[in-house]
Amino acid sequence: MAADKHSEHTGHRDRLRRRFLEYGLDQFEEHQALELYLFYAIPRKDTNPLAHRLLERYRHINGVCDAPIDELEREFGLSENAAAMLKLLPEMARLYQTGRLSEDDDIELETVGRRMASLFIGRTTEAVALLLGNARGKIIFLDIIAKGSVNSSDFPIRRIVDLAIRHNACTVFVAHNHPSGSLLPSLQDVKVTRSLYETLRSVGVSLIDHFIVADNDFESLREHDLVPK
Repeated sequence: MAADKHSEHTGHRDRLRRRFLEYGLDQFEEHQALELYLFYAIPRKDTNPLAHRLLERYRHINGVCDAPIDELEREFGLSENAAAMLKLLPEMARLYQTGRLSEDDDIELETVGRRMASLFIGRTTEAVALLLGNARGKIIFLDIIAKGSVNSSDFPIRRIVDLAIRHNACTVFVAHNHPSGSLLPSLQDVKVTRSLYETLRSVGVSLIDHFIVADNDFESLREHDLVPK
């Protein structure tokens, strides 16, 4: 009986895996996608009930991945290895996205916010991203340049200016995230933006936009007339 159950379980995993390899995740419900992912962290257990329980608590896969490790271990019985696999998922997604953003691409104002927002996938603490453009409108630098507190006293204005000068940049775009989930710019955000704009202008470089990123969405300060056009 136990052998039959194991065989049935193995067969289910094989069918789900083959379905993914043939069609991707387009035909999967969210709990099935999470079940499949958990196969590789929990090799000898039916992960379907666990996937359902996790989604009942955290609603979506992003919520599962953002849950505290100790909570996943304590309340759902996940091993440290399985919890680490869940934490790895958004980090790998971010690396995949940023790897596709090759430098020397054209800067397109319609998409630059989304491109910069992709740098914050999976991040739960504050960070600052910088994009530099040259005179031909090409990306010459794109990366996270600071992590941790990014309030008005700690915002890396000097580093941004140094990098702009070093790369002989003509245009600058910056972005930082609000882990709280709010897209509303704070008074500190406005203050930092104005200070950065004036400092860059003094060295002949233009600040084009400053984006606030939260929950896979973003807001442009330029569109709210908080960055001079």
